[in-house]
Amino acid sequence: MKNYNITLLRGDGIGPEIVGEAVKVLDKTAEKFGFTVTYTDALLGGCAIDATGVPLPQETIDKCLASDSVLLGAVGGPKWDTQPGNNRPEAGLLGIRGALGLFANLRPAVIFEPLRDASPLRSDIIGDAMDIMIVRELTGGIYFGKRGTFEEDGVKAAYDTEKYNVNEIERIGRVAFDMAMKRNKKLTSVDKANVLDSSRLWRETMNRLAKEYPEVELNHLYVDNCAMQLVRNPKQFDVIVTSNIFGDILSDEASMISGSIGMLASASLNSSKLGMYEPIHGSAPDIAGLGIANPLATILSVAMMLRYSLDEPAAADA
Repeated sequence: MKNYNITLLRGDGIGPEIVGEAVKVLDKTAEKFGFTVTYTDALLGGCAIDATGVPLPQETIDKCLASDSVLLGAVGGPKWDTQPGNNRPEAGLLGIRGALGLFANLRPAVIFEPLRDASPLRSDIIGDAMDIMIVRELTGGIYFGKRGTFEEDGVKAAYDTEKYNVNEIERIGRVAFDMAMKRNKKLTSVDKANVLDSSRLWRETMNRLAKEYPEVELNHLYVDNCAMQLVRNPKQFDVIVTSNIFGDILSDEASMISGSIGMLASASLNSSKLGMYEPIHGSAPDIAGLGIANPLATILSVAMMLRYSLDEPAAADA
């Protein structure tokens, strides 16, 4: 019988509760579909700071690298807001992405029929079945570029650098084109090529890749136009691919169209099958321990894990 080793990063706030419920579902699924799961716990975020002084201990990285997949609850909370930037819980999240090489973030934005009335958009705008997959580059761009704070002519100043190379763009582009091939063969690449050199390289690379995927219809949108189109006519989109910072913003915007951020999952993948799966909502420390946290996004993250890392599509569909 096949066994999968899963590292659990329960995290902070409601993280331990929602991961606990997702594990129950995964155990029942494993029983039904004939495989077993072995779990290893590791620390990330605020709980890691409390225990070790840092948000990402080396032991956590080692455990994740030795596993078949990683399930994350949530990190952060006001308790750690006074920590310096490089030692906040969120720094641990950026660090684990880099350490595991998780360059591709998959963020589905779907409308669940019972939540249709909760969407801020009218039903006729959403359409019959909104189902968008946002593919976000996760380990490059401005979040990982050179940065600094300095004094210029007696005035405090700061800078951040947006940089991509062709290899990084090709890598995320292939993930997006492959995803489009499995769906409706329609891909929208989002950039700011009218202003940014990095975006012009992005668009040039996507156009070149498109020649390898003649069945996929590729179109380009500037990020500001895409933000508008997501609320004007979201049903025009199927797969969207974009850079780290643009994907961060657009995926949050798209998530609200669904009516509840508490229902949406995400996957972060590297070039092998190793992935980290997590709900897109936060740690909600105000309701931690009350037994009212919604675990459905974490359970849906487990379904993504079964599909993309464990190659158990039947179990994922169940």
